[in-house]
Amino acid sequence: MRTRLLIVALAAVGCVSRLTAADRPNVFFAIADDWGYPHAGAYGDPAAKTPTFDRIVREGVLFTHAFVSSPSCTPSRSALLTGQFHWRLEESANLWSTLQTKFQTYPELLRDAGYAIGHSRKAWGPGQLPPGGRKQNPAGPTFKDFGTFLKARPKGTPFCFWFGSPDPHRPYDWQSGRKSGIDPAKVRLPGCFPDHETVRDDVADYLFEVQRFDRELGEALTLLKETGELDNTIVVITGDHGMPFPRGKSNLYDLGCRVPLAVRWGAKVKGGRTVDDFVSLTDLAPTFLDAAGVKVPDDMTGSSLTGVLTSGKSGRVDPARDHVLYGKERHVPSQEKGNLSGYPGRAIRTADYLYIRNFKPDLWPNGIPDASKAQIANSFADTDNGPTKTFLIEHKDDPAVKRYYDLAFAKRPGEELYDLRKDPDQLTNVADRPEYAKTQGELREKLMAELKATKDPRVLGEADRFDRYPYYGGSQKPPKKGQ
Repeated sequence: MRTRLLIVALAAVGCVSRLTAADRPNVFFAIADDWGYPHAGAYGDPAAKTPTFDRIVREGVLFTHAFVSSPSCTPSRSALLTGQFHWRLEESANLWSTLQTKFQTYPELLRDAGYAIGHSRKAWGPGQLPPGGRKQNPAGPTFKDFGTFLKARPKGTPFCFWFGSPDPHRPYDWQSGRKSGIDPAKVRLPGCFPDHETVRDDVADYLFEVQRFDRELGEALTLLKETGELDNTIVVITGDHGMPFPRGKSNLYDLGCRVPLAVRWGAKVKGGRTVDDFVSLTDLAPTFLDAAGVKVPDDMTGSSLTGVLTSGKSGRVDPARDHVLYGKERHVPSQEKGNLSGYPGRAIRTADYLYIRNFKPDLWPNGIPDASKAQIANSFADTDNGPTKTFLIEHKDDPAVKRYYDLAFAKRPGEELYDLRKDPDQLTNVADRPEYAKTQGELREKLMAELKATKDPRVLGEADRFDRYPYYGGSQKPPKKGQ
């Protein structure tokens, strides 16, 4: 009787699924740490061997324009879990923060609807949960691995599991990629990197960890198949933001914000499709809830992808998905001593253009050059330490390297605009050129209107609140020899 009363009470607040137990899909969500687009075989990367990801693509849907809410771990993961843009999440707009209990997450909502939930390794974070009132990771209880979770799950109960890998986060073992059989000569370098052996080896080491994530993911999916649950499970594979390299992670270019995304859902979703619609990872939370028959909270800014997934179509499916928004607040405290500001910015990305609004162009976009002035361990602390970063800094006066150094670390104007039809690597800022004035104005207006509609404090006169939130992390350690 008490159980029935609980079910009735949960139904009254929209927590119980509208579907029968047999119709509710499981959710298996796999996320790599710092894995960016297009580093997978399915995207044509000549050096990355990702058979598990590629298999999910063959049996499901490959998305070509998936973007995070923020190119920084904590805000990206907070936005993904809550289905809301990170700028709506108070402290969680920043790295090494907290997530208030008032912000509902999809695993918690699925738990309330009768799902078994859990995660392994990295889920929400980094940060501290107690200041936000939480005692448990919002992705669910911690399990040693997926197999342990499956054994603990009550028989017949639908589940929601977060498979969180620490790969390919730095640091890397130098030349681990080369030693594993990756040929640095085959590595496809982004246009903002100099073509140098050190850089090629660094990217190869990153790809080695991408491949390790893919291999471990394959082992987990084998368990899923052995339980007979694979075809009743929504399998999603993605990354929390772009690669941890200069102009990548913590930057608003594609190298920082665009991520791989593949989805498989048995017979529900026709496989072998490629979808070019613009997708935010904030769309995943409402997708999971929608698929489970659970009411999507009104405060979620993401939109369910179930219609796109079940459409059977490729290419551009939903005409409304013609752009995406994202942004950045504080990554690490890396400005002058006593200044807790990050390098705040917002962006709108369409098929043809990337427009970026930098709100504090007087600051250094990746931290100041002189670490001693900020009392931090490293110069340009917003960029993870690594051989590519070190190479750029040590060769900044070399005419062949200077442009790459400036692209990574030099100060930037208040507005940036990139014509992706001519400049897919986003290297040449055409903002303020007369021939782009109309486009720049239209994108600026559209971005600001949508930021206001989503109640972004950065444009509503409350911007300084982001700089007052505590930072619970430490500073980066100085690079080791060879890095």
